[in-house]
Amino acid sequence: MQLQNAKQRFEAQGLKLAAVSYDSPAILKDFGERHNIEFPLLADPDSKIIRSFHVLNTEAKGITKGMAYPGFFYLDSNGVIREKYFTPKYTDRLTANNVISKLFPELSAEVTQNVAAPHLQLTLAQSDRSVIPGGRVSLIAEIELPPDVHVYSPGVQGYKPIQLVLQGRPGIELQPVVYPSSKVLYLEAIQEHVPVFEEKFRISQDLTVTPSRISDGLRSVFSKERTISITGDLRYQACDQRVCYPPTSVPVKWELQILPLDLKRSPEAIRHK
Repeated sequence: MQLQNAKQRFEAQGLKLAAVSYDSPAILKDFGERHNIEFPLLADPDSKIIRSFHVLNTEAKGITKGMAYPGFFYLDSNGVIREKYFTPKYTDRLTANNVISKLFPELSAEVTQNVAAPHLQLTLAQSDRSVIPGGRVSLIAEIELPPDVHVYSPGVQGYKPIQLVLQGRPGIELQPVVYPSSKVLYLEAIQEHVPVFEEKFRISQDLTVTPSRISDGLRSVFSKERTISITGDLRYQACDQRVCYPPTSVPVKWELQILPLDLKRSPEAIRHK
């Protein structure tokens, strides 16, 4: 279902989704039928195509030997690679929705919610409503400031910058927070130049559900569907042309559905030897 939803969202943006796997045609066919996958799947058991794109994971051993680094190429209508998104570990995989959120930020969110916050409009969004262990999801804070109001960007000296601070939890790996490019504002009253954000901007942070960090004894936990909460705070100090308001911390929260791992293997006769 998750793969089918990804296909639909890609097609909605005029894109096509296809996948290359180091598996044999028989294994790939079994997988595709089991998950009702309709987009093209290309079997590459000798990793020739994977090597031609220079994405072979040379550190992969055992049954994962020959596999590619997980990721996406974004090709234009002429077949030219315009963007690529890859991760260094096969257990850390960008979702298709995650990639769409990076290519088309204004169209990406699958879930949104408005949060009351002083001196600004705050909307929380996420690239995916649900994810399987190993999937990477983008959590997004969309911020809109009134005219003539600004907040300070990270790296400012002597002022409190805006910060998205999420609470860690077992089984979740938080990636670095991504802030937009700031602009330099001249404060005539004190004759200072400071980096700020104005108008509308977004802060985002990716997280990965990390099955590689759980023991075999806890593997069953990731074989059951469950919902987790990702919580934290948006911290900032808003200022206008006359006054800086008191520093503020607004609680933020996202709900993420963890889908069960597919632990079913292909028939023994076609498995990797």
